[in-house]
Amino acid sequence: EEWTPGEEGAWTRFERFKAFALASYHGDRNRPDLAKVSRLSAHLHWGEISIGQLWHGALLHGNLEDTLANKSHEQFLKELTWRDFSAHLLYHFPALAHQNWRPEFDAFPWAEDTEVLERWQRGQTGYPIVDAGMRELWTTGWMHNRVRMIVASFLVKHLLQPWQAGERWFWNTLVDADPATNAASWQWVAGCGADAAPYFRIFNPVTQAEKFDPEGVYIKKWLPELAHLPRQFIAKPWEAPALVLRAAGVHLGDTYPAPIISLEQGRARALDAFARLKDSSS
Repeated sequence: EEWTPGEEGAWTRFERFKAFALASYHGDRNRPDLAKVSRLSAHLHWGEISIGQLWHGALLHGNLEDTLANKSHEQFLKELTWRDFSAHLLYHFPALAHQNWRPEFDAFPWAEDTEVLERWQRGQTGYPIVDAGMRELWTTGWMHNRVRMIVASFLVKHLLQPWQAGERWFWNTLVDADPATNAASWQWVAGCGADAAPYFRIFNPVTQAEKFDPEGVYIKKWLPELAHLPRQFIAKPWEAPALVLRAAGVHLGDTYPAPIISLEQGRARALDAFARLKDSSS
């Protein structure tokens, strides 16, 4: 239902992307509620199309000079470059999938918890954008890239679970689970990889949802139990008044889980863990 494997399917998807989404890719690529990403990662992973073919296909889509100046084309090329960069990282650091690229993170004080990890895996954290992403992954074998960053940040920072646990889950569930890109991306989010996001950059799943899924279209698709919530509460149902929850058929802790941890507590705990790491390495 989701994929047409093979070279023909890859080219069909690429041609559709160029025709309907490439021109607006720079602005729309972060919107999981819009079908404006290429979804070519699985075809790349399985060798059904190559980075070189996509690179030149994008450059030749329209006037070459205009293409190079166009932010959307440039952004698409950057995404291809990240895959190539990840491959170089894996070649020179074969342990990328299970060892911290920055060894000082070996002392990071994770709070490993099997039950917490399983709630994240099942899409039962109580944070709609996180749960929607995890359910999309389980259903389709794929997840929108912006949502991947949100769910990964939530796991390693708000929940303090080791990035390796998330990397393994993605490896077991993604149809595009490239050994280099998957590991490099998890280490980037965790702050322990090459050219990584700082550990103290902590995504807020509520503000991320409100910015990139403003009408709650993506959340409602994957969390039908929240489909009748008003837009202003779809990213944070725990803030809805009891009458609003009742009218929407939502009972927190029953039809949909209450938040597994408060955003404030999770952020404070993550920053404290990072401070302890810096103290131990100084």
